Amino acid sequence: MSAIYKLPLVLEPQPEGGFTVTCPLLPELITEGDTVEQALNNVSDALAAVIEAYEHLGKPIPPALQHAVATAPLWIETAVTVP
Repeated sequence: MSAIYKLPLVLEPQPEGGFTVTCPLLPELITEGDTVEQALNNVSDALAAVIEAYEHLGKPIPPALQHAVATAPLWIETAVTVP
């Protein structure tokens, strides 16, 4: 069963193109993508790797990293390109 987490993300455009994604609550979470969509899609794998590392080290997941309730509304901000 997959879990849903609510976390803030920072997308930073890179001079050579693409975007780097980080999370202020989890400094270990770093991923990237050629487009915003690709970068955001890579967050799930990066988050899974960070959670696995925390578990392997016996380190508690930061309490600020909240499980999101699937039936509750989520606030999402994203960049949208309009043709």
